[in-house]
Amino acid sequence: MDRIMFGDNQFFAVNHLSDEKSRAQAIKFAENKAIIKVLDDMYDIGINTFMCTTHDRIAEVCDHLRSAPQRYKNFEIYPCMPYAHKYANAVTDLGIVGALKNYMPGNMFTTIAKGSLSFATKDFISIMELLIDAEMKMFKGIKTGVIFIQNVVTDLLLGLGMKDIFIAYDKYIREKYKVEPGYITMNLPLLLDVLDKCGIENPIVCSSINKLGFRMPGGIEKYEQTIRERKFQSIAMQVFAAGAIPPEEAIEYICNQKGINSILFGASSRSHIKQTKELIEKYSFST
Repeated sequence: MDRIMFGDNQFFAVNHLSDEKSRAQAIKFAENKAIIKVLDDMYDIGINTFMCTTHDRIAEVCDHLRSAPQRYKNFEIYPCMPYAHKYANAVTDLGIVGALKNYMPGNMFTTIAKGSLSFATKDFISIMELLIDAEMKMFKGIKTGVIFIQNVVTDLLLGLGMKDIFIAYDKYIREKYKVEPGYITMNLPLLLDVLDKCGIENPIVCSSINKLGFRMPGGIEKYEQTIRERKFQSIAMQVFAAGAIPPEEAIEYICNQKGINSILFGASSRSHIKQTKELIEKYSFST
């Protein structure tokens, strides 16, 4: 994995501290050409990995990438799924059959039959495989080195103790897509404990890590100990604690945590992307 990764929250008006900033971002990125402009800036500055949800608008970004394969030959996307709002909106707009036709891969009737049987028998693993295949349709022909499961699902599975789903997800991603599975969580220590019990070694885990302990249940000391002592591939997100920590202070802290492999951040302008990249390189090199 690359040391520096770029995220997509800003494109879809996700700000955990400010509704005003969310509204401003929604206006700024109302058209897809604004998203593509920022991604071009990211890529030209030297960041090749874009970690994003499976929002419908990402499908149009993928179309753009496929339209210029030479230009984007080093561009890689790490999909994060599922994007639950997409399915809820599709059912509202198109009905259940229309939503299935819109998102399910392959032959519609075969897929619906498989899906219906899976729901009827509560075969959660088959349902999971159907949803993964549906979400991956938009990324056809694009490099996807890691496929993540979103924290809303990861942490629900943790709460329900459904270890068999973690095992099946890990196996399905490796065998069908020939890439590594990744996990996003709001509870890093607990997830690592559970993945250990599942026999999943050296997992890729993305979680909130920052100097303020923002969205880090159990506290900073517990996280620092986990990062220092546990064997896993760590991606730090929300490193600025939604803007509550000054950029240089935030990056210096993250780079001082020796067990962190990669840093994920989002930005809305070329200058902020460049500034953050330079800070990461400065403190990664000096520590």
